Amino acid sequence: MNLFVVMSMLGGLVLFLYGINALGDGLKRLSGNKMEAILGQLTSNKWKACLLGLIVTAAIQSSGATTVMVVGFVNSELMNLAQAVGVILGANVGTTVTSWILSLTGITSDNIILAMLKPENFSPVVGIIGLVMTMACKKERQKQVGAILTSFAVLMIGMDLMSSSAKPLTQNPSFTGILTLFANPVFGFAAGLLITVILQSSSASVGILQAVSMGGSLMWSSALPILMGENVGSAVTGILSSIGASRNARRTSMMQLLFCLLKSVVFMLIFYIVNAIVHFPFMGRSATPFTIALFHTVFNVAAVLIMMPVSDLLVKLAEKIIPVTEAEQEKSSRKAQLKLLDIKYAVSPSFALAQAKDAANTMAAYTRDALYNAVDLLSEYSDEKAARVSDLESLVDEYDDTLNSYLVKIGGMNYTRDDSHTLSDIMHCIGDFERIADHAVNLMQAAKEIRDNKLEFSGKTKEEMVVFAKAVKDVTNQAVTVFMTNNYGDAKMIEPLEEVIDGMNAELKRRHVKRLRKGKYPVEMGFVLEDMSTDFERIADHCSNIALCLMQVNEDGFEAHEYLEQHWNSDNPTFRDLMERYTDKYTLPRTKKEERETAADAEEEE
Repeated sequence: MNLFVVMSMLGGLVLFLYGINALGDGLKRLSGNKMEAILGQLTSNKWKACLLGLIVTAAIQSSGATTVMVVGFVNSELMNLAQAVGVILGANVGTTVTSWILSLTGITSDNIILAMLKPENFSPVVGIIGLVMTMACKKERQKQVGAILTSFAVLMIGMDLMSSSAKPLTQNPSFTGILTLFANPVFGFAAGLLITVILQSSSASVGILQAVSMGGSLMWSSALPILMGENVGSAVTGILSSIGASRNARRTSMMQLLFCLLKSVVFMLIFYIVNAIVHFPFMGRSATPFTIALFHTVFNVAAVLIMMPVSDLLVKLAEKIIPVTEAEQEKSSRKAQLKLLDIKYAVSPSFALAQAKDAANTMAAYTRDALYNAVDLLSEYSDEKAARVSDLESLVDEYDDTLNSYLVKIGGMNYTRDDSHTLSDIMHCIGDFERIADHAVNLMQAAKEIRDNKLEFSGKTKEEMVVFAKAVKDVTNQAVTVFMTNNYGDAKMIEPLEEVIDGMNAELKRRHVKRLRKGKYPVEMGFVLEDMSTDFERIADHCSNIALCLMQVNEDGFEAHEYLEQHWNSDNPTFRDLMERYTDKYTLPRTKKEERETAADAEEEE
């Protein structure tokens, strides 16, 4: 094999690959974000999604690019798997358009019009026009059109150079022997797969196959398994793009791989079994650029038409391979719940209110979960649990925004007295739950700061914070429970505990200042403890707001502060008794020295 022939083929390959990549990039730049917008908005129907996938892929000359876009949409939750599967199937047909353009190299005619369709004849003209537009035009859009024309010309010149370089090889026994080796279905399939994986483009690998076929030495017995391998190799770009993405995004690329494997492997099994019996005569004939393009298109169109009615199977298979986690099920349930918070589903006041109450209860439960996880981080930090706190806070924010909008829309309905109370409860309490979740994030960040800066609680401080945290978890749990159950009697249990927590906060801050003065822990730790104590105290305040709101609504609109002053304060025996019980339950530990110092401080104050 002549070295210069090989170099010439490689030169053609370089031009071809550069041209096909530059053409795709140019088309994407020219379209701006229109292709992404089309894919993201017009995929409500899977057949429509399939057509869009076909059109977009034909326009940007890359099924890989379309798949990457779809993976990105699924990863950002702008598209679900059912929508994605239609676009992916359509992309498999759209990618065959490139092979039809490249098949023009096979035109043989003395007619000047037909001769001008040959790339070797029109490519220089197209390239000159593109170059002039790129260099002379001032408008950016015209320059982009010029770049596209130039890229197309380079692509076609590269294709022509590859095919002309391959012609002498048809007389080379070594080369024809290699092609004969690919007649083995396994070897041919592997070769097509490998070439496509290396080039990251099925259009490029099919183009190379068409260029080789120009010499007339490529039989269909070798071309067919190579084509099948190239169809599977086209899924690799999507797989690579999904690395590090969400599980749903990985399922999207998995659907592309499953489809490509199913259509190619099933076809090959059936075809070669039948061929062993009837011996198809065309297998001994030479493949041409036109017949390769024709087969490539018919095969993919047939595969899509067969798969589209049962495309849900691809979704289920992908979910079997990459199982749905509990977190994803929770997210799916949340989306379904929030979807019902739409005025169009508010068929009656009671139904509308029931949906709002269910969502508010879920929001309250998420808030409690966020706080509990955040408190646990203070004793043992975990990146996974910290991420859970952040996720829960985001969920609470989402519920807060959706509920506020929904409650405004259903607020004017004709409600019973009890339903009006429930509506008022939700409207006044969800803001407090949202703020508690924010404080949970603050606590998580404090725990992270302690871990990152290698700070440590002193022995007594750690014991004190454990007691403080238990009290805050208790008051939060009470607030969530009374909100969910509308137990107005138990709501009265919260304010005495909030008063005890206020006292704990003041006492702990006094102790922190004293320990800082004595240098028992660094100043940085003092700031962290100050912030944590403040967050704990404010969480208790929000729990008190929730309890007071429930009591206020139940008694038809008394003023909360006035009620506290007149009925539910330290002068009330029941209130005082509850405070004493909570004080005993959440007593801060003291050393004997601290007890003496406290007594001395008290004497000085007197």
